Amino acid sequence: MQNSNSPIYVVGHINPDTDSIASAIGYAWILRERDGVNAIAARAGGINPQTSWVLKLLELETPLLITDASPRFETVMRRLDTTSPKQPLREAWNIASRTGGIAPIINSDGTPYGLVTGRSIFALVNHMVGPHARNQEMRMRDILNLPSSQAADTKISKFQSVTRIRDVINRLLREEGDEFWVVDERGHYLGICRQRDLLNPPRLKLILVDHNEASQAISSLDEAELIEILDHHRLGNPSTHVPIRFTVDIVGSTSTLVSERIEEAGLSAPPAIAGMMLSGLLSDTLNLSSPTTTDRDRLAAERMSRWAFVGGGVLANETIHSYGDKILAAGAGLSVRTPQEVVTSDMKVYSGGGYEFAISQAEVNDMYELRDQIMPLSKALLQFRESKGLDFAMLMVTDVVSKSSVLIMDNPPMILDDLPFPIQQDGTRLAEGVVSRKKQLLPAVLGLIEE
Repeated sequence: MQNSNSPIYVVGHINPDTDSIASAIGYAWILRERDGVNAIAARAGGINPQTSWVLKLLELETPLLITDASPRFETVMRRLDTTSPKQPLREAWNIASRTGGIAPIINSDGTPYGLVTGRSIFALVNHMVGPHARNQEMRMRDILNLPSSQAADTKISKFQSVTRIRDVINRLLREEGDEFWVVDERGHYLGICRQRDLLNPPRLKLILVDHNEASQAISSLDEAELIEILDHHRLGNPSTHVPIRFTVDIVGSTSTLVSERIEEAGLSAPPAIAGMMLSGLLSDTLNLSSPTTTDRDRLAAERMSRWAFVGGGVLANETIHSYGDKILAAGAGLSVRTPQEVVTSDMKVYSGGGYEFAISQAEVNDMYELRDQIMPLSKALLQFRESKGLDFAMLMVTDVVSKSSVLIMDNPPMILDDLPFPIQQDGTRLAEGVVSRKKQLLPAVLGLIEE
């Protein structure tokens, strides 16, 4: 079914942050502009408030939501021409001659009635003629004048377009027929699929950005065709059947890497897309103040601001730091979100030392916001950990002004008592100067549990 121009989805990690969305949008753009491929920006989860604010400001569409790479019926269906039950069989015959022997018969309300196939026409002729000599004189013209409904097989199985093929493959193999209906959620006709196509469905083509671990990717990643990975995190990459292009570099954001690719191609991103990528960079590096920030990130910020801060645009009067302050403010705050949203909106799951654990991060402008939220956040963290079957979980609340964090921990193993962050009276831990989950907190945790 797929061809050389079949879509390639550029997608970030689950619980996407601004850099995950920005790098997907930016990399899909350069792939279309530079390589002429049908690249589509996608996301693997809901949009957080900061990213939503940026998308609205820049008037960009929210990327397509893809949460599962498992092939579905919609990927193998063909929307064949149709006729109605009352129309003469000759119309169905004409359709079947163009479709490889299939004519869908559709009711007036859009639901499937039956299929006219070579087998069903033979069954009709056999029924009407049979062994009787007088009936054998019936002309083909008379048969073709009969209503299509008389030749239709009405026992064809139906499947919704969004149904995963792997979930019903055993049932499909037991079916006698070779064709199946594909319908929408209301049971309306969408197309026809054949069994041979279902046994070898096309794989979703994916490029992963801003992550390289299967635990942070969309579900059923092993059923997709993984083409490339572009990231700036630690290695934890999934295995592939064939070599792929794999880039993991030491920079503060994936948007930095995308901007470098754009410059190397001699291109400049449109102002809105450049502004989106600059947002991803400034968000990930806390306005270029995080210890993850490199000289390449600073150059990238200058590069993208040159493309984004153009006269007449929505960012025309901004500077890098003024825009960065607005981005951080859009993502900061606890009171406007439920505890569950705070815990899950920027959550990443890791493995190490025999443990499965999660670390989420939320940003505030003042730690005063946290005072009345510790108990609700602790409860939400526990509920999340238990729902995912994790060994422990942590919430890192980062003050983007003072550049320090407070840690809320649920069910931590005893070995984490040695973390170099003092315990406060409220049971949290104060991590002064710690703002990066990737470069500061995660290495400290792994350094203890993997000893």
